[in-house]
Amino acid sequence: MTWKDVINYATNGNLKPDRTSIKTSSEWQDLLTAEQYQITRLKGTERAFSGEHCTSYETGKYSCTCCNTELFDSSIKYNSNSGWPSFTEPIKENAVKYIKDTTHGMIRVEILCNSCDAHLGHVFPDGPKPSGLRFCVNSISIQLKNEE
Repeated sequence: MTWKDVINYATNGNLKPDRTSIKTSSEWQDLLTAEQYQITRLKGTERAFSGEHCTSYETGKYSCTCCNTELFDSSIKYNSNSGWPSFTEPIKENAVKYIKDTTHGMIRVEILCNSCDAHLGHVFPDGPKPSGLRFCVNSISIQLKNEE
């Protein structure tokens, strides 16, 4: 996956997810903590360097806090010094949805869980090789499932 692919998806539409999880706002509020709801459903951002996954490098797979869809593998997580967990690519090309984001006077690409539309964070073209991508993710949007 490259920045060109990200822009293409954000501009022309995303790949179909393997499954979808659709709930009302009320149903999400019943399932999530107030902080999880604020970040994943209302597109909030946790404070830099505050999330539990920011400096943790345990082996496993990271899944969506809302719907448990696998999103990222720990083998492609790296320390970006940005204050948020960073990955070079999603676990599968159709796991993440890309949306053009023009809020806060910037042009960015928001990343969402492609199954349930949970806000994860943003992707930037300043990551390490080979992808050159930095998937910058709110810790509260993901949960680690350790490999046993």
